[in-house]
Amino acid sequence: MISPNLRLAYEAVLAKKGIDPVVLETAGLTPVTDYFLICCGQTTTQIKAIADNLQEEMDNAGAGPCRREGLEAAGWTLLDYGWLVVHIMLQSLREFYQLERLWHDAARLEINVGQEKSRVKV
Repeated sequence: MISPNLRLAYEAVLAKKGIDPVVLETAGLTPVTDYFLICCGQTTTQIKAIADNLQEEMDNAGAGPCRREGLEAAGWTLLDYGWLVVHIMLQSLREFYQLERLWHDAARLEINVGQEKSRVKV
């Protein structure tokens, strides 16, 4: 079952039109975090809007980030919640760094927005 805060983070990304969000379950693969949420923005302005909205929604839920790194102007922002690390980047950077390929052993979680059911894609 998908946790309410993970669902909230995913929906916050979608609310600002985050492109191709992917949730990877990294628990057991790294001691750093349980999940990665990776998405793209079309512009640096959109990356900032996605990051700001996600941070505001999580703060309102009492789940503020441990830290925020990167500059939206550089095309990549990272929000670290301890249990969740969110990468918001330009498509060109996502294609270059290929985080999904780097973490290919991680299960991909499918979050159905507005529904209780969720599935795990391996």
